[in-house]
Amino acid sequence: MRQLLLPLLIATAGLSACAAMPVGNPKVPEPAQRVELDRYLGTWREFARYENRFERDCVNVTATYGQRPDGKLSVLNACERGGKSTVAKGVARLTGDDKGAKLEVSFFGPFYADYWVLDRAPDYSWSIVGEPSGRYLWILTRQARPDAQTREDLVARVKALGYDTSLLHFTAQP
Repeated sequence: MRQLLLPLLIATAGLSACAAMPVGNPKVPEPAQRVELDRYLGTWREFARYENRFERDCVNVTATYGQRPDGKLSVLNACERGGKSTVAKGVARLTGDDKGAKLEVSFFGPFYADYWVLDRAPDYSWSIVGEPSGRYLWILTRQARPDAQTREDLVARVKALGYDTSLLHFTAQP
C-alpha cells in the first residue's frame, strides 16, 4: 500500500497544480498564418509572457532557433535570474499541419509540448506563440525593446486572439 501512496500523492499534487494555473484563453485559435521556418529561425526577444514556473523571475529572455541536420530545430532558451545566466537546450519538430505553424518542443527527452505560432508579422519582426490549453503565451520580437506603437499593437492583437491581457508579464530587456 505504501508503494502506491507516494505516486498517488505526486499525481494528485501535479493535477492540483495544473488546475490552479489560470487559463488565459479557453478557446485558443488555430494559427493564423503560414510559417516559413527559415525566416522564423534566429534569435527572438521575449516582450511579454504569461508567467510560468520555469521562467519565474527571468529577465533578458531570448529564444534562439536553428536548423539541425536531421530536419528538426535546435532550441536555446536563455534568461538572467538573480544576475546569473540560465540556459535550457531543447529540440523542436514540426507536427505536419498545413501551415507549418504547429510545432512540438522538448527539453526533457521524449516529452514534447505544443508550440503554436498563432500569429506573426509579415516581416517576421514579431510572433505570438501559444498552445492548445490557453495557459501559456509568449509575445516574441526581434528587437529587445519594440517601439510604443508596436507594443500597443501586440497587446491589442493578443486580446483579439481571445487572451486575457491582464495576465501578461512584460519582460525586462536590457
